[in-house]
Amino acid sequence: MQETTIKLENIKMKEDWKDFLKEEFTKPYFLEIKKKYIYALENKKTIYPPANLTFNAFNLTSLKDLKIIILGQDPYHQPKQAMGLSFSVPCEVAIPPSLLNIYKELKTDLNIEPCKHGNLSSWAEQGVLLLNSILSVEAGKPASHSSWGWQKFTDAVISKLSLEKSGLIFLLWGNFAKSKKNLIDEKKHFILEAAHPSPLARTGFLGCKHFSKANEILKNLGKNPINWNLTK
Repeated sequence: MQETTIKLENIKMKEDWKDFLKEEFTKPYFLEIKKKYIYALENKKTIYPPANLTFNAFNLTSLKDLKIIILGQDPYHQPKQAMGLSFSVPCEVAIPPSLLNIYKELKTDLNIEPCKHGNLSSWAEQGVLLLNSILSVEAGKPASHSSWGWQKFTDAVISKLSLEKSGLIFLLWGNFAKSKKNLIDEKKHFILEAAHPSPLARTGFLGCKHFSKANEILKNLGKNPINWNLTK
């Protein structure tokens, strides 16, 4: 059994997010997620990411510095891959195919050489929220926690950001991410859409130039652009 379970009072995220989302943590659906999580652990299920990294996206990216949201779907379900950031894996883990395509686009778009690791934490620390819609998964079983209620939580995050903030950039890659478009006020925010970076999508992601486009929007807003180069 994993050492840590999700405790409402010990959710590991930055304080500004805790304050922003405090109402969600007491809603019935969130308490049900907690019950399901603890029940799974009690039945010796292995859950990814490790419990202390479940809300890692909210721990590395502060709300006050938030600029960009990159929406993923489900955590990686193989050992040592998931780290609570969409598309990201720890440095010692092989780079997944989707992230390899993201690196290819960075090379084409901004002439950034592909990184040797897949850890995107430096993006998160600059204000890029790497948010999976579902925040946990059982080992070896993709989308196994899709019915737990996580999407109610992350949809609420997106809706609340859309309502209470302005000038955010949402990168929606693939049909699942695009399905969240109705939660975002396009009059207040920016939406860039492309196919999923997975090689299975074949076309539509490579050539999207979302990294340069996002930085241009940030410059026009008077904000510092993102340093997408992970090798420095």
